[in-house]
Amino acid sequence: MTGALVVARRELTGLFMAPFTWIVLLVVLLLNGLLFNSYLVRSGGNITATLNASMSEGSFWVWMVFLPALLSMRLIAEESRNGTLEYLLTAPVGDLAVVVGKFLAATLFLGLVWTSALVYAGALDYVGGSPDWPAIIGTWVGTLLVSGLFVSIGMLASTFTATPLLAAFLSMVACVLWLTLPWLALLALSNVLPYFAETGAELKALSERAETVVGSMDAIGHFQRSFQVGVIDSAEVIFFFAWTGLFLFLTARSLEARRWRG
Repeated sequence: MTGALVVARRELTGLFMAPFTWIVLLVVLLLNGLLFNSYLVRSGGNITATLNASMSEGSFWVWMVFLPALLSMRLIAEESRNGTLEYLLTAPVGDLAVVVGKFLAATLFLGLVWTSALVYAGALDYVGGSPDWPAIIGTWVGTLLVSGLFVSIGMLASTFTATPLLAAFLSMVACVLWLTLPWLALLALSNVLPYFAETGAELKALSERAETVVGSMDAIGHFQRSFQVGVIDSAEVIFFFAWTGLFLFLTARSLEARRWRG
């Protein structure tokens, strides 16, 4: 754990020393501010609805596709291209500690980005607004967990190439597939299941079972059912922890395999 924290501190320092990071942060915060104002007008001044929308509607998921890809590109592929990743992997820390450290740095950076919504809530509360703090804090916690999941997916995708732009593209594709996979799977199953059911009751039972299986990968559904309404359900937290842990483990194994291949 100590090694992971050392790597995380190194990565965070590197992130905030890079001009590219500040440019990305400026652009994201500027666009989020404009979208926040748009949501506030559209909701008729409903502060809680505005804050939840800014951290859960379409723009949020677009950021979730792009930002983790840009960060994982820098953390994995760019270091691999420069030769510094191999040097880091030969340091007296395990591969998993290196991966976890990089993951923590990227996730904390994204957590800082989403903290802007808490700043908006605090400012509105100060001037007389009445935001629903449990819902807002729950949504922020959810965004942090979603960020971690997508960073881990992006890191795994970025281990397959040393070209940063290709790594970013692969990460974006992987994140889009993860978001759309539940819908695509249900669409495919709706056309296939009728061939395996003889009665309407059997078809209904198979459909419900399929929805349960597909739902185990539905990040949007898990986020909306719990965190967005201000309820931090342990089952939903475990969902994000389990998938994130799996992708981080696969990332460490992928880096190890690549090192052994030379």
